[in-house]
Amino acid sequence: MISRYTRPEMGRIWSEEHKIELWLRVEIAVAEAWAEAGLVPSEALERIRGARCDLARMREIEAEVDHDVIAFIRATVESIGEEAGRFFHLGLTSSDVIDTALALQLVEASDLLLADLETLLDVVGEQAVRHRRTVMIGRTHGVHAEPITLGFKLAGWYAELQRQHERLQHAREDVRVGKISGAVGTHAHVPPQIEEAVLTRLGLRVDPVSTQVVGRDRHAAFVAALAGIGATIDRFATEIRHLQRTEVRELEEPFDPQNMGSSAMPHKRNPHESERLSGLARLLRSYVSAALENVVLWHERDISHSSVERVILPDACIVLDFMLNSMTHLVRDWVVYPERMRRNLDLTHGAIFSQRAMLALVQAGMDRQRAYRLVQRLARRAWEEEVHLRSLFERDDEVRQVLSPEQVEAIFDLEPYLRYVDEAFRRVGLPIDEPAGATVA
Repeated sequence: MISRYTRPEMGRIWSEEHKIELWLRVEIAVAEAWAEAGLVPSEALERIRGARCDLARMREIEAEVDHDVIAFIRATVESIGEEAGRFFHLGLTSSDVIDTALALQLVEASDLLLADLETLLDVVGEQAVRHRRTVMIGRTHGVHAEPITLGFKLAGWYAELQRQHERLQHAREDVRVGKISGAVGTHAHVPPQIEEAVLTRLGLRVDPVSTQVVGRDRHAAFVAALAGIGATIDRFATEIRHLQRTEVRELEEPFDPQNMGSSAMPHKRNPHESERLSGLARLLRSYVSAALENVVLWHERDISHSSVERVILPDACIVLDFMLNSMTHLVRDWVVYPERMRRNLDLTHGAIFSQRAMLALVQAGMDRQRAYRLVQRLARRAWEEEVHLRSLFERDDEVRQVLSPEQVEAIFDLEPYLRYVDEAFRRVGLPIDEPAGATVA
């Protein structure tokens, strides 16, 4: 199921083949910088530019030397010859290549994830506009509170996705950093000017003070940003799961007629996509802990972070790519039940208008605590006796002493709850033109 919504491009970014392509790209950029400084002959540079690394040969050498970068260097030098090979990997340590190439991978992955986020933003925005006036009950603590619209709820989703998009852009910039500074970061064998020239060629920023590695606080912040987006998707998925419950049934995941919800019960249409997204969000959150542990390295570097990153960085990007595309499909094609929303709105027989009722009494001169207790008592009766609160208000002597029939009628008007929905849309940049098919209060 993961492959269903994961784009091939994301898998390619984290493939072994692409990693080696990026290692070569870094090595070539270094050779070009050295050539400009007059230390690599033009003939050797041309050979290095045409270098290739045979993966099978690299793995064969790695089995012998137990070091992937040494195996990469030896396999690549075999393709360019010993003479040009003297200038390959000149002055570098392994992490100069690994960390700089990893930055390129993270930037590529970030760009795909940003595009995924933008697509989801578009779909959520379209649904928000479509349902700007689709009235439903707002809930707090899982309990009916006051009326809102589905579009208003989705405008909140849209705003949250905008924030996550901004956070991912910041995280992308944070990891868009390489280093060509040598074994402990002191530039003992590669001057800062070479580092700057190389990273400019690669479109990366310079780590101002590195050790043998780029500081892993950057990578931890990146993983945290991905997990944060996952948590947002989890929040949306949890909402969908609740709204699809049989007792609620205001919203439903897309369900193809050929799908089967249960091996035992043919009637079942379960929110399995949302449940899967909630589960994957937990996985992303667990990676944050591992990424934070990676910040703590001995002295100028150890390799305790390396094995962890080989799992969590590709996996986090691939998982989030799936989650974003899955949520886009879910929101674009879900089924909305406006009639059910209106029916659920009336489940408490008008008790949801209690705050307007209390405020009307207070504005008419009644003490607030007295008004609160009066409305609380009548609202409880409305719910328990299944008599609309409006009828109870119209017949109550205390209410009739301070409110006219017209004032009582105004309490139960839905429009005051919806009058500022358009302002929320304007604040997040969503259009407020009335779309076809909207449910108007």
